[in-house]
Amino acid sequence: MKKSLLVIATLLALGTAQADTLKKIKDSGSITMGVRESSGALSYTLGDGKFVGYHVELCEHVIADLSKSLGTKLAIKYQPVTSQNRIPLMENGTVDIECGSTTNNAARQKQVAFAVTTFVEEVRIAVKASSGITAIGQLNGKNVATTTGTTSVQLLRKHEKATGVDFKELFGKDHADSFLLLESGRADAFVMDGAILAGNIAKSKNPADFKVVGEVLSTEPIAIMLPKDDAAFKTAVDNSLKAMMKSGDMAKAWDKWFMQPIPPTNSKVGMPANDNTKAAWANPNDKPAEDYAKK
Repeated sequence: MKKSLLVIATLLALGTAQADTLKKIKDSGSITMGVRESSGALSYTLGDGKFVGYHVELCEHVIADLSKSLGTKLAIKYQPVTSQNRIPLMENGTVDIECGSTTNNAARQKQVAFAVTTFVEEVRIAVKASSGITAIGQLNGKNVATTTGTTSVQLLRKHEKATGVDFKELFGKDHADSFLLLESGRADAFVMDGAILAGNIAKSKNPADFKVVGEVLSTEPIAIMLPKDDAAFKTAVDNSLKAMMKSGDMAKAWDKWFMQPIPPTNSKVGMPANDNTKAAWANPNDKPAEDYAKK
């Protein structure tokens, strides 16, 4: 009996810990934001611990709203994460909110939560402009780069099996590493989210040397990642994002990072918001990628 009571008490304590992000950040006076070093214009580093991008800006806006509602000035701690460790670092409480380039899907929803979708991505391929490659079907016998720990890895394998195209996969440890495989000629193509491809091309030494081509391989909702089973925190984050969608501030942030010159090279990504993204802003939701695949 005592053992059962102890187990129940332990579970209750764990549940309380999981569901108290607002209390945690208010008591500490700080919030830890998971950020990426090379996720295109969504989230990237300028060096010296400075991170910028569309999702970084949205999260900073959310945190400003949280500061007001909590009546506490929150210091932001920027924690670099990778495709491989972003979910474990969210699960163990190292990061409170992850503002990178994470796809919301059913498998991940078992481990973490997601705010309302802020961008609907289209997975495509980047190649050298001189390669002559325009479609996945032309990758037979080629070296194709993608990033370890991303949904594009599974997508690539699935497509390879379905089409009979036989290519060799090369894995970069992060998106910058994967792009370097293409840039250096070790890979003939880089398969990834279109925004990440376009962002890395825009920041390269010679953007005109590369292009994004081929059919859309997958449509995926990208969202800010949150701790699982924390309804109060998710509601607070969602309300802030929904207000940005309604006011037009989110569209302005998109224009700033994807249509205007961005640091450090002042080059343009040149990627207007697609129809799926605009629809997600008009009707906020946190539907997983599987819902998009049904369409």
